[in-house]
Amino acid sequence: MRQLILNVLLLSSCALAAQDTGKKYPDGHGKEVYVPLGDVAFADEVVRYIPGKPAAIASASDSSLCRGLPDFDGMDGGFLTLGCGGSVILRFTDNALINVPGIDLYVFELGKYVEKTQLSISRDGKTWIVVGEIEGGNASVDIDKAVKPGEVFNYVKLTDLKTDCKGSWPGADIDAVAAIGSGKQFNLNAAVLFDTDKALLRAQARPQMDSLAEAINGFAVKEVIISGFTDSLGTDEHNIALSKKRAKAVQDYLKPKIKDKTITLNLFGYGEQYPVAANTTEPGRMRNRRVEVVVIPK
Repeated sequence: MRQLILNVLLLSSCALAAQDTGKKYPDGHGKEVYVPLGDVAFADEVVRYIPGKPAAIASASDSSLCRGLPDFDGMDGGFLTLGCGGSVILRFTDNALINVPGIDLYVFELGKYVEKTQLSISRDGKTWIVVGEIEGGNASVDIDKAVKPGEVFNYVKLTDLKTDCKGSWPGADIDAVAAIGSGKQFNLNAAVLFDTDKALLRAQARPQMDSLAEAINGFAVKEVIISGFTDSLGTDEHNIALSKKRAKAVQDYLKPKIKDKTITLNLFGYGEQYPVAANTTEPGRMRNRRVEVVVIPK
């Protein structure tokens, strides 16, 4: 079963080379927004929606309307209205938000004016970084001043700041959220890659690692970010060190196999930080023992 999980992940990565590059999407105001990674770059899961008071009419209160691609139909549908003071948390599942020069995030917010919202980002959906306010008709966001180099984010939270609470659509109207600064993300199960408490790649993992290197070689890549994670067993110091060693093992294996030597490979070890499941059960701990690889296109 573990081998199957990794095979599926790496088969997905092989499609990386064949996927479309950038696309343009209507912004709901008569213009278009260019998204370098195309359809993959859009937040595609609603984690939580808390409607404001007053809330919007029923047709604009379906939180699923703000996930995926922008689909505003020019009428009164296809978007989520937050309500006065409402909020929504969205997750990027197959890509990650990163900091690039210039614009990093675009919020497809509708209406004549972009109502004020507070934007926050997070890696795990628990610890949040407040980036700032979106206002004045500008839905383009640069996260540079709020983050550190190499940080990767999977969650975005938008909170309406109660600047317009009248009518049937009180608060901001959200159609979609796209990561302009985006990389394709792959989660590799550490139980497949390594023996327990070890950082030496298993021989069984090498064919799959070769497939990942082949996928990276198939298109123009700027940077690869490799991050190691552990479960909560053991000391913080041990887990940080182990996660760094495992990320380094993946980096060392990939580096000679990547043809473009200008590609930067950066590694990070986070130990038990940013769990994706509860550490109270073995299945949860198994999910937390992982290596994440984010491939950033040029």
